[in-house]
Amino acid sequence: CGWHTYRHADPCNREKRLRGCWAIVTGASSGIGLEFSRRLASLGCNVVMISNQDTLEKCATDLGVLYNVKALPLYLDLTDSNAVASITEFLDRRDITPRLLINNAGIFDFKAVNDLSESRINLYVDLHVRSLTHLSRTIAQRMSRNGVKGYILNMSSMSCWMPMPGIALYSATKAYIRAFSRALRIEVKELGVSVTVACPGGIATNLFGLPPKLQRLGVKLHALDTPQRFVKKALRRTLQGRAQYINGGLNRMAIVTVASLPEWARLIIKTRLLD
Repeated sequence: CGWHTYRHADPCNREKRLRGCWAIVTGASSGIGLEFSRRLASLGCNVVMISNQDTLEKCATDLGVLYNVKALPLYLDLTDSNAVASITEFLDRRDITPRLLINNAGIFDFKAVNDLSESRINLYVDLHVRSLTHLSRTIAQRMSRNGVKGYILNMSSMSCWMPMPGIALYSATKAYIRAFSRALRIEVKELGVSVTVACPGGIATNLFGLPPKLQRLGVKLHALDTPQRFVKKALRRTLQGRAQYINGGLNRMAIVTVASLPEWARLIIKTRLLD
């Protein structure tokens, strides 16, 4: 597909240029990942949808039919040591070089580290750190090697600034994603690849286990963002070549407020909410 980037180009025009291109989305069968896939398909972008959920094939089929694009399901456990090699093989067989990679797959628990199993701890590290690192590197190399001016969007979280009890593994691994993405951005910029990291606050999805009623209430109170609104803005910031995106002024204020809490306040959170 033809792709020309202009520093001051209308972001809507940038989105239109995705038509006929390829994108990869991980965690693509639910939540934000599915919404990214839907948004891209609606823009005429073909999507490789990666997930280990049983609903993946139906999601891909539905999007392909609805928007008349190629939506290819790749059922895969990203924590498998051969996952990135499997993705590369999948792309090679179809001669696909993506213009866009969205590393969205993630997990969340509100539990003390002592209450997490060894396998669950390994899952955090394998999914948020090892898999994301190798996939970002591999796809950036592929874009550069094939002369593609590409984009990578890595999903961190505003909790990366908030080392709070109950989310130690989540916030720590999300902090890695932010630091890694900001540094990788500089390393691959001269290769024609732009890396953006998104650090969203609460999104009205099932990731945090909130029931639908509380999700709707959170959206009404502007405490939560809708997946549709977040995805639209995050995608535009990515195509504009921005380094980082945090959704909402309240979230930016919350980062400063919560991150500056003294230890005694964090202990109260632990005893009242966690214990």
